[in-house]
Amino acid sequence: MVRLAALPPGVDSRCPRCDAVLRRHRRSMVSTPLALAATSLLLCLVTVTTPFLTIRLLGRMRSSMVDSGAGAFVDDGLWMLAVLLVATVVLVPLARLGLRLVVLAGLTAAAPPVWLGRLLRWHQHLGAWSMLEVFLFGALVSYTRLADLAEVELGPAVYGLGAVVIAMVAADAAFEPQAAWDALEDRGVMARPAAARAEAPRHAPIGCHCCRRVAQAAPGTECARCGTPLHPRKPAAVSRAWALILAAFILYVPANVYPVMSVVTLGQGGPHTIMGGVVEFVHTGFWPLALIVFTASVAVPMLKLVGLSVMLLQMGRPASLAALRRRTKLYRVIEVLGRWSMIDVFVVAVLIALVRFGVLASITAGIGAACFGGVVILTMLAAESFDPRLMWDAAAASESETAA
Repeated sequence: MVRLAALPPGVDSRCPRCDAVLRRHRRSMVSTPLALAATSLLLCLVTVTTPFLTIRLLGRMRSSMVDSGAGAFVDDGLWMLAVLLVATVVLVPLARLGLRLVVLAGLTAAAPPVWLGRLLRWHQHLGAWSMLEVFLFGALVSYTRLADLAEVELGPAVYGLGAVVIAMVAADAAFEPQAAWDALEDRGVMARPAAARAEAPRHAPIGCHCCRRVAQAAPGTECARCGTPLHPRKPAAVSRAWALILAAFILYVPANVYPVMSVVTLGQGGPHTIMGGVVEFVHTGFWPLALIVFTASVAVPMLKLVGLSVMLLQMGRPASLAALRRRTKLYRVIEVLGRWSMIDVFVVAVLIALVRFGVLASITAGIGAACFGGVVILTMLAAESFDPRLMWDAAAASESETAA
């Protein structure tokens, strides 16, 4: 249990054990985040509804929108990547910003509705799946490849994408979910009626995975504030994480062996793998882009898989406080970096949406892109399924035995 003291704005409350940020104290808890969320949503709508890129090749022209790659993925038989692109670049960002706006606007009302807690809960769950900033980097990598092939014009959506990414970074920095949760409870906004949330003192305290509210309740009981089922630890965390990691390891091999796309220009060309793209950037002198693609598409997925495997293998072994802090920091890095591996999938999406000129030039997606997308999704789910508190439980048990 950690009781948070009242601190001045600009100071963070941190866990004394693992140094995790428990709450960020901000001067404006509603008005500034509300204004930034509204700005981000407006820019996001402009970005997804205006032209993105236009390419001209030998008198022929083709334009694309942000989500045009989804249709090209469907044409190439990769519907899973089409769904993934639309969800992470259009639907989830819009939904997340919309949910945040409704929650913050609801907090300004005289009588906030009772369902605000559930909306904030969904907002929390969608955070990792909003990937506009990752798509921006993928678009920049794609632009360097397209500029060597033909004349490329930037549409309004390119500038909108840059603006919305900056606005969303500012909006996320200004918004403190824990403050919103506390404000909801202070205003009497609870996910369940008062009669249905009696907390029995005979049960051990359980901290909610979503809103962090501590309640003396039986496992499986819904959190009174956000409606999340309460469990002392994530159910079957170890077995689920191992299953997802093993599946990702299996897909990692074809993701790097099979081509992610095929490039044909005037009848010449062929398939390109992930490493082939890195080598191509090196040969053309684009070392920074080669480093970005290699890090995001090769190094980061392997880091996630190996890192999670090491943490799971060392789960039951006693460890020092310093070692546990290092593993916990590694877990946080894995959790944050997981989404950035989508850069290569977004590069393919931008290219196949534009370069469809028949015998003149054509780029099609390959099975390697689908396998790689599967690796990214599985590793993100594995990191989400894993419960890092289990590592600290093992250390606590070891400390208790030593003290006894």
